[in-house]
Amino acid sequence: MIIPAGRLLAAVLCVAVMAAGCASNPATGGTDVVTMSEKKEIEIGRQMHPKILQQYGRYNDERLQAYVNEVGQRLAAKGDRPELTYTFTVLDSAETNAFALPGGYVYITRGIMSYLNSEAELSAVLGHEIGHVTARHAVRQQSSATAAGVGATLIAVLTGSGSLANIANVASSALISGYGRDMELEADALGAKYVDRVGYDPQSMVDVVRLLKNQEMFEIQRAREENREPRVYHGVFSSHPDNDTRLKEVVASAGKVAANEPRPDNRDLYLSRITGLPVGPSEAQGVTRGSRFYHPDMGFTVAFPTGWLIQNQPTKLVGVTPQKDLTLQLYVMPYPPGVTPEQFLSRNLQGTRTERGEPLEVNGLPGYTAIAQNVSLPWGNKGPARYAVVYMNNQAFVFFGSSRITTALASHDALLLSSIKTFRRLRQRELEIADPDRIRVVRATSQTTIEGLAKASPIEKYPAQQLRLLNDLYPDKEPTAGQAIKIVE
Repeated sequence: MIIPAGRLLAAVLCVAVMAAGCASNPATGGTDVVTMSEKKEIEIGRQMHPKILQQYGRYNDERLQAYVNEVGQRLAAKGDRPELTYTFTVLDSAETNAFALPGGYVYITRGIMSYLNSEAELSAVLGHEIGHVTARHAVRQQSSATAAGVGATLIAVLTGSGSLANIANVASSALISGYGRDMELEADALGAKYVDRVGYDPQSMVDVVRLLKNQEMFEIQRAREENREPRVYHGVFSSHPDNDTRLKEVVASAGKVAANEPRPDNRDLYLSRITGLPVGPSEAQGVTRGSRFYHPDMGFTVAFPTGWLIQNQPTKLVGVTPQKDLTLQLYVMPYPPGVTPEQFLSRNLQGTRTERGEPLEVNGLPGYTAIAQNVSLPWGNKGPARYAVVYMNNQAFVFFGSSRITTALASHDALLLSSIKTFRRLRQRELEIADPDRIRVVRATSQTTIEGLAKASPIEKYPAQQLRLLNDLYPDKEPTAGQAIKIVE
């Protein structure tokens, strides 16, 4: 009997790691080298879940969460590991992404949901991620590293000897960024099968690939113009063109399997569910209008110098010049009761020499500021930096301003201080300004054009291209009369 090369390799690896054991893959039917029990796999997902929520935030819309969970559970029940307890979560992130952790934890960002146009397309994305879970891709990747004698950090994490911090790092790399061509295509094949079993047309998998590929091409172009790294979806969805032969073959194969009663794509239902979805930052993250940043949940606003880039990161707010040689960063943390702003700054700069320390009153709020010498700077060097702390609502708002050219801080210090002094409480009349841009759905008429919608859109950059991407009309299609169209208001 001729043994296929893949099975022969698996058999050899099984001998090499006999202590770990081998198992039949529940999704593919093949034999896998495994160094982790299912119980451990589930435990790792359970440990990583709160870290993912801490990093991204859970989107605060229970109606949408329930809808995504309903669609996901329907798919999981038709999957190859229905006995697992699956958790589906919409993350409060504008990134175009979806990923899965070991043991049945599946995540989709509101960012990628804004580009989808039907329940069938949502099922395609969730089905792909369920495929990673059922095929145990995280476990197989870790096991391959064990057999090859590499990836010591990954092994330590996945076998339980690594820290939770390292577990979070794993989640932000392979689990979130993709597993490579073969596993991603396998997840597509499994996802298409589950989509078909539920009753959707598995062709929705190809439709999603096309629209996300268009979004990726635009994002890469835009990132190049803005001198930053592109934020794109992982895996086959992003790495293969929509005419990829292998992808079309696996989708066609799924379509040959007898499905349940055919299910409509539920375009209108899906669009109704994502109506009101923020485009860009949400109210929980704060929004930028021109050079001013507003945070309605925390109740503050601050302005950066005109022309600066403003980046709202998970742990800090960053303003930076286009040349990235001067920056002002804002952190928020609690302060101990009875500790003055001067004492707070002194404690946080303990052991660091400071100069020109003085009390600071910012729009009626108490604070303190000083120049700290020889501190670590964002560019990897050391030098002076302007520190300031302002108290508001039982929180310490800590500013950190620095220059890449350390001797140039003195010439920029007045600019940094003037920006710090724009910090204040949000006014009632500004709440509407601070409300994020959101998706609305309208019906196109015979006179509706993308250019016309773009002129009325609050989208500041490339409004026509972004509206086309949101509606799968990229690069130059127009809506038809009666078509439901996503706009941004």
